[in-house]
Amino acid sequence: MTGTREVTPDRFRDVMRHVPTGVAVVSALGPDGPAGLAVGSFVSVSLDPPLVGFFVARTSTTWPRIEPIGRFCVNVLGEDGEHVSRAFAVSGGDKFAGVGWRRSPMGSPVLDGALAWFDCTLHSVSQAGDHVFVLASVHDLSVRPAGRPLIFCHGTYQRLGSRPGPRT
Repeated sequence: MTGTREVTPDRFRDVMRHVPTGVAVVSALGPDGPAGLAVGSFVSVSLDPPLVGFFVARTSTTWPRIEPIGRFCVNVLGEDGEHVSRAFAVSGGDKFAGVGWRRSPMGSPVLDGALAWFDCTLHSVSQAGDHVFVLASVHDLSVRPAGRPLIFCHGTYQRLGSRPGPRT
C-alpha cells in the first residue's frame, strides 16, 4: 500500500492515548496475603454465561501470584480512586498499605470505595502479544448506588464531566 506508515510501538501508543479506558484493580487473597494489580482494559465479554476479561502485561510480577489462586475480584474504581490506582500500578511494595478492603463471597479482596466489583474465577489465559488476555467467570457482583468511574485518557486520570441521565 502506498501512503501508509509503519505502526511502531511509539506511534501506536501515541494514538491509543486518545482512547479512554476505565480503571480497575484485580485483587486476590493467597497464602502470602493479598495481591493486586491495576488494569485499564476491563471488558464485559458475555452475558450468558457471565464472563469478563482484562489484559495483563507479560512483565507483571503480580499476575503470576494471582493466576495460581484461580479466583480474584475485579474492582472498578470510582472517580475518587486515583490514589488507589497509582498504588496498584507500581511493581513491588505493599500495595494494600492504607487501602481498606473486605472479603468477597469467594474470599477475594473487595476494595473500599470500589464503584463496582466482580467476584470471579479464572476461565482461561491467552497470549496476546506483550500481554495475556484473562477470561474470567463471574460468580457475584455489586455496584455502589451512586458514583462515576475513574477514566484514564491522554496519559492522565480524568473524571466524567456530567452525570448520566435517567435509565430508560
